[in-house]
Amino acid sequence: MAFGRTSLGSAASGGRSTGAGGQRPLSDINVTPLVDVMLVLLVIFIITAPLMASSIKLDLPRTDAGQPNDTPRFVTLVVDAGGKVYLNEQAVGTDELAAGLAKAAADSRDTEVQLRADQSVPYGRVVELMGIANKAGLSRIGFVTEAPPKKP
Repeated sequence: MAFGRTSLGSAASGGRSTGAGGQRPLSDINVTPLVDVMLVLLVIFIITAPLMASSIKLDLPRTDAGQPNDTPRFVTLVVDAGGKVYLNEQAVGTDELAAGLAKAAADSRDTEVQLRADQSVPYGRVVELMGIANKAGLSRIGFVTEAPPKKP
């Protein structure tokens, strides 16, 4: 019968069916149309994705309050080998130093004190200057050092 299963062969025909059903039905799936549809969908999503991200139109208010500071604020505090104190390159006494640091703190609480002290300055003097800065309201203190010379 030609309507049923085809035989896988017989000994006389060498393993092939040559009867009325001659060819076996093709059972492979053709994926070309599937790939075409997927590529079209991919192109559609690539084009529409940027439009989806900014779909809500807003007229946002403008303000200067949120602008970042262009330059960080700092004051330079220097103690030389003789124990003389300089605030922003000007020699000052203890009272003038406290007043100058308090004025800098009043301008901005984020002002940094860049402390430069000679190697020979006693540790107690450095701590005293740090205390004056802290009392003035400046808690950010940076110690400025020099890199050692490179060895050949």
